[in-house]
Amino acid sequence: MRTVGIVGAGMMGSGIAEAVAVAGLRAIVYEPERPPLERSCERIEASLQKAVARGKLQHDAAADARDAIDHTTHIEDLLAAEFVIEAVTEHEVIKTSVFRKLDALIGPDVILASNTSSIPITTLAAATEHPERVLGLHFFSPVPVMGLVEIVPGLQTSEDVVVAAEEFARRVGKHAIRSKDRAGFLVNALLIPYLVAAVRLYDDGLATREDIDDGMRLGCGHPMGPLTLCDFIGLDVVHGICTSMYDEFRRDEYSPPPLLCRMVSAGRLGRKTGHGFYDYAPLRVGAFA
Repeated sequence: MRTVGIVGAGMMGSGIAEAVAVAGLRAIVYEPERPPLERSCERIEASLQKAVARGKLQHDAAADARDAIDHTTHIEDLLAAEFVIEAVTEHEVIKTSVFRKLDALIGPDVILASNTSSIPITTLAAATEHPERVLGLHFFSPVPVMGLVEIVPGLQTSEDVVVAAEEFARRVGKHAIRSKDRAGFLVNALLIPYLVAAVRLYDDGLATREDIDDGMRLGCGHPMGPLTLCDFIGLDVVHGICTSMYDEFRRDEYSPPPLLCRMVSAGRLGRKTGHGFYDYAPLRVGAFA
C-alpha cells in the first residue's frame, strides 16, 4: 500500500491524512469545495509544527509529510488510492451517499473504510455492490496523538479486508481493537452515557461546568472533564452518536439531553465554532495549498 484516499477534510480527515503521511504513505484528501481544504491545510501545518516543537518529529520528516499530502476537489483523484477512508460528517444519509459514489468509482479490490463513530457498518455497506470490502476504521481525536483505532467488520466484510485494515493501522502507528458491528461500537458504548450524564447534571444545576470538569479531572484522573471533552469532540458529533445509539437500543442513557439538542440547534458546537459549554478563540483560516 502506497496511497490512501480520504474523503472529508475536517478535523478527523485532516488528522488521518497527517498520520498517513508521517508513516511514509501518500494521502489524497478530497472535498468538493475549496474552503474545507484550506482549513485542512492549516490544521495539518499547525499540527506538524507542534510535533516538531515538542520533539516528536524532525523538521525534515515534517516537510516530507507535508509534501506527501495532496488536497483536491476532484473525486476522480481517489482512483490513485489503494485504500479509501470516509471521514465526512456523522450523518447516516450523507455517509451512505458517499459510499454509493465511492463504490461506483473505485475498483472492487480497493478497501472502503468509514471513520464513523456510531453508524452500523452493515448499513453503510448495504449501499454498495461490494459489501465485502467495507468496514469501520474508527480513529480518535486528535488522530496524530491518540493511539487507538477501532476496527469494525460488517456482516459481510471479508476477513482478508479486516486483516489488511489491522496491518494498515499498525503501519500508521495505531493499536487496533476489534468491535462487533453495533451502534457506538466499544469505546462510545462506555463514553456516551458518561458524557450524557455530565450534560444532564449541568442542566439540572447540580454544579458549575468548571466543578463538573474538575471533579472528573482531579478526582478520577481524566485528562479533561466531560464538558470540555464534549466541546473537543463537537456537540453535533456527540448528538449524532447519541441519536444513533438511542435509535438502535432505546436506552435512556443514550438519549440526547435537551440542553445538548438546543446547543446544536443554536450552532454552539464546541471548539470548532468557538462556542460550546465554554468559549474559544476563533480559528484562523490559512491559504489553500
